[in-house]
Amino acid sequence: MKNMIKLVLTVFVLALPLKADAGILDTFGNWGRTIKNNVVTTWYEHSYDAYVPLYAWHNRLTYDRAHINKYNENPWGAGLGFSRFDSDGDWHSLYGMYFEDSNGYGETMFGYAFLKNKFWNDVRLGYGFTLGVTQRHEYSYIPVPLPLPMIGVGYERFDLQAAYVSGLKNNGNILFVWARVQLY
Repeated sequence: MKNMIKLVLTVFVLALPLKADAGILDTFGNWGRTIKNNVVTTWYEHSYDAYVPLYAWHNRLTYDRAHINKYNENPWGAGLGFSRFDSDGDWHSLYGMYFEDSNGYGETMFGYAFLKNKFWNDVRLGYGFTLGVTQRHEYSYIPVPLPLPMIGVGYERFDLQAAYVSGLKNNGNILFVWARVQLY
């Protein structure tokens, strides 16, 4: 029950900009208003997606061997969301994922993602960001902000996407990779 309450609160926090006439995103000027408008448009005009976490690579330049050996790099889990392509071919998404973190505990990730796409025939290459929250055991599953850079490559209804979590020595510095499949 406790985790369900946390999930509902997280969804509520993410949904606030959808209904607010003036919200925190408006304080960031045009940038904030653009994101708010894209979130609202994606909420109402979308297709449905499934996400499958694939790999959590710990940067070998920033981790010692003892940490690499103890960490889980197979983030088993799943996610759902919805997304849309705008008139420029750029991708917008609202998503939620649950997966095993590096220590084998459950972790959630909810947010908005954007990829600026370039096309080569039918293949998309994108770069962008995700803004959202994550919940981890180290923080008692309290939602923590998650602004991350993203990249992706896609073909038709399938994408391979990744985000990089920066950090310090033996902490963070993880390339998180997942697959996205557009369901309909």
